[in-house]
Amino acid sequence: MLNKLTLFAVFSALWPGVNAQERDQFQYWLEMAAADQSYADRSLEVGRNRAFLEFLGAGSVVFRDGPVDALALYSSPDFEGRDLSWESHYIDVSRDGDLGLTAGPYALIDPSGDEGQYTFGHLISIWVKHGDSWDLMADMGPAIPGFLSMEVEPNFEDTRPVLEETAHPVMVSSNTMQGLIDADDLFGRSVNFRGGQRALLRYGMENSRVYLPGMAPAVGVDAASSVYGAFLDNQLSTTNPISNNYMGGYLSSSKEMGYTYGTMTANTDEASSGFRTNYLRLWRYTIDNEWRIAVEVLNPIE
Repeated sequence: MLNKLTLFAVFSALWPGVNAQERDQFQYWLEMAAADQSYADRSLEVGRNRAFLEFLGAGSVVFRDGPVDALALYSSPDFEGRDLSWESHYIDVSRDGDLGLTAGPYALIDPSGDEGQYTFGHLISIWVKHGDSWDLMADMGPAIPGFLSMEVEPNFEDTRPVLEETAHPVMVSSNTMQGLIDADDLFGRSVNFRGGQRALLRYGMENSRVYLPGMAPAVGVDAASSVYGAFLDNQLSTTNPISNNYMGGYLSSSKEMGYTYGTMTANTDEASSGFRTNYLRLWRYTIDNEWRIAVEVLNPIE
């Protein structure tokens, strides 16, 4: 694997027509890739719990029965997490380089050696940069049956189409966190009004990605909306609306990228707890002059 700085030098030489903004974006992308790889390597060196405590930021969350304080969980003497290994196959980062997302396959390992000791899925992580340090702020890992190869590498060319859909800096200067929260709420209401597929078609980017349990990543709004709609249709009765419960998020300093997280719930009847899932969403403000979903992740609460 090429050194990240070497990659940047090769990129610059082979793409002389790229403007300064795109060069900066690629540099931030490389920094995000390096931080995630350091995190993965450290987890193998010292174990999952110690590595998480080294990289988790103040206010970070993990998802159990809803979002919970990650630092408190991993600091608890009673917590026993299984070893985790992963690699990124996709990376996105904000224009200012202060907010990023990494996604890729993971293997969760039970050290007992019992049958079925490996669990596979996709790990999607949200990062925020404070000073010179990238802090892990949220991650979600929908599981899938069977095996996933760790032989993957991210490619900046997969991110460029998303950047091309993103609004010019002049268009985003008045964006606020409240506006992002409102977009999150609007999407939840749209799921009830339109159904999952049509809601994501309306509010997903053309190059949106969806990560759901039991499925491969769906890339592109047509594929993403189709599997998203099918997943929700299998979980819900059309007569029971979803409640989209926003619980936290962050707006990048460049104001064109942010993330939200929370739970989506729906009671199927008075005798059951109904549909309950954690959600994690990465948003970009687009050339259509509105917030749209770049990455949607669901992981049902059992």
